[in-house]
Amino acid sequence: MAEFLHRLLAVLLLAVVAVAFLTTTSSCADELSPLEGLEFLRSRFAEMSNFTADITQEKQIALLRKTITSNGLVRFKRPDMFYMEVYPPYPSCLLLRDNVLTMLLPEEGVKQETVLPPAEGLSHWFGLIERPLTSLPEGIDVRAERHDGRITVWMNPKDKKGVKEIKLTLLEDGRPRELVIVEQNLDRTVIQFDHVRTNVDLTADDFHIK
Repeated sequence: MAEFLHRLLAVLLLAVVAVAFLTTTSSCADELSPLEGLEFLRSRFAEMSNFTADITQEKQIALLRKTITSNGLVRFKRPDMFYMEVYPPYPSCLLLRDNVLTMLLPEEGVKQETVLPPAEGLSHWFGLIERPLTSLPEGIDVRAERHDGRITVWMNPKDKKGVKEIKLTLLEDGRPRELVIVEQNLDRTVIQFDHVRTNVDLTADDFHIK
């Protein structure tokens, strides 16, 4: 569980915060160029000073043919704070303050702290999204569409390690609606975002593990 949560945090940061480093389908959807799709993500996240939302997470385990559903919340605040909590029956907490990651698994009695390389810290990633994209990044295939007031971007890393596909859907105003992560072993995580609020009065007290 701890390893999965660590990987999930990395993917969330990649898809939700670090879109500057990367780059609902229907017959009526307007196709966007990959660069347009990524620049839309980058510009919308660059406008956010903070973000909070309720989440519903479905983890589909391919090998066991099992789906685990849980609820929780996610928050971030510039320049360097990220928090994710999953409620019982599968409780967990993740807190990232720049490059210091704290993980709590209360049911397992586990609380651990990891210092990430500076290049993986939030202040580094937030700095990257300030600059407009002028070209596509290497090592990833991207496609994007606009449909019914939403922008969906698919990102497929070429290295065939860990993550097979990331799909991120946002409203036109930049609020996220859905994040889908498909791993190489075909495990699938779907996160729905509800009650999304941006640029609200979040303080340091909203980013702590009890």
